Amino acid sequence: MSRRTGASVRALRYYEERGLLNPERGNGGYRAYNERDVTVVGRVQALISAGLNTELIAQVLHCFSDGGGGHELTPTCSEMVVALSAAHDRMTARITDLETSRELLGAIISAAPAASDGSGPEPEAGEGAGLGRGPDQTVAGV
Repeated sequence: MSRRTGASVRALRYYEERGLLNPERGNGGYRAYNERDVTVVGRVQALISAGLNTELIAQVLHCFSDGGGGHELTPTCSEMVVALSAAHDRMTARITDLETSRELLGAIISAAPAASDGSGPEPEAGEGAGLGRGPDQTVAGV
């Protein structure tokens, strides 16, 4: 199964622990995977790539049709829209926060004096633990 899906053995066992994958057990407790399991692993991987955690995946995994390949995500029920919309909103908020942080960091870098070799900020004499800004260089919000 690992070779067919590209998922590590550890990931397959984790999916099973989380209830996402339920292979049959053969003699001696060996896992016996079928074609549906290959499809399920593909869907799980696609949903993880979309940024969902396995808890949410467990809630919505049943909402996809059995037709098509593992990465084809064709929804079959509307009940997952609320959960997926909430996850989408959380992602959007994180992206906004990261963009704000990036802008602030860019402002800090821009306010720092250039290093003599041009590679980046270099603290002025006597500044030591500061941000490398002189008294006339300020960054809004810092």
